[in-house]
Amino acid sequence: MDSVIDVIDVTKRYGPSRGVQGVSFSVRRGEVLGLLGPNGAGKTTTLRVITGFLPANGGRVLVEGHDIWEEPYEVRRRIGYLPDNPPLYPEMTVYEYLNFMGQLHELPAARRGVRIDEVAERLQLGDVLGRLIGRLSRGYRQRVGLAQAVLHEPPVLICDEPTVGLDPRQIAEMRELIRSFGQEHAVIFSSHILHEVRLLCSEIVIIHRGQVVTQGSPQDLTERLHGGTTQWLVRAKGPGDAVAAALRSVPGVHAVQEQPSPEGEAETAGVVRLLVEAGSTGGEDLADRLFGALAAGGWPARELRQLETSLEDVFLELTAAEQASSTTVAEPAHAKAGPQRGGGRR
Repeated sequence: MDSVIDVIDVTKRYGPSRGVQGVSFSVRRGEVLGLLGPNGAGKTTTLRVITGFLPANGGRVLVEGHDIWEEPYEVRRRIGYLPDNPPLYPEMTVYEYLNFMGQLHELPAARRGVRIDEVAERLQLGDVLGRLIGRLSRGYRQRVGLAQAVLHEPPVLICDEPTVGLDPRQIAEMRELIRSFGQEHAVIFSSHILHEVRLLCSEIVIIHRGQVVTQGSPQDLTERLHGGTTQWLVRAKGPGDAVAAALRSVPGVHAVQEQPSPEGEAETAGVVRLLVEAGSTGGEDLADRLFGALAAGGWPARELRQLETSLEDVFLELTAAEQASSTTVAEPAHAKAGPQRGGGRR
């Protein structure tokens, strides 16, 4: 499937500081891509370049084949943007605001009314259409922001940390809304919250200090951290050296290490705790072979399970390695201040 968004070697500088450098990725329809990174990593700068709010110093952004610099109007027609603080007018009612946004998007009057009804039903805004935006809760204001982003039926939806400031129930609702839109749009979801990215995204781009550290599916990233290997925890009753030696002889096993019991966990006398590192393929077969080796030695197995590497582990290791080697300047604080004029692509 062809990509809807192509970000190609994008660079944005703020004077001598470098906001982002050489950022590249693509997003297809029906895909939710997570742009993950710590605060100040360059996520907002990247999104503002994609949407045309900021001019880049280099690189290209294509949306359905249209270049943001050569055809900015065509690109903006195809993008719905929900920033972390939606640009709402508190003195307007929800209906007045959505009608106004529909006019800006040049929706015909008859179509505007239909679309307002459709998005109000989908985002559960029907009961507040006549209320002033300034009197709505934060959760409802975020829904209104999402409504304006999808009102003109764009193929691309970009959400910049849309759950900031919401309570747990509102966060869950916003995630579900974004997930549903991801089935029919190409979605970029920016966050520094690992749990959100893991729940929502089929593809992840980790950005740190303005550069892409790595990208791939959550599963690809966790496997890549250990170089394509898996880790297994084995607890068995028997002499540690002998049990470890037997497990090392199992085909596919690379290393076996004796592990101390976690603090506060009492271990039964004679039970050894081992960490087994093996190839990433043949999970069930490997488990059978490990059990077989224990049974052959007469050492009763108390526990055998594959350990999952969390996305948190991946993120911390990759960003720590990048921080140790990189001298890139982090995204300046004023990058979130709003659209800027001047500058241009080089």
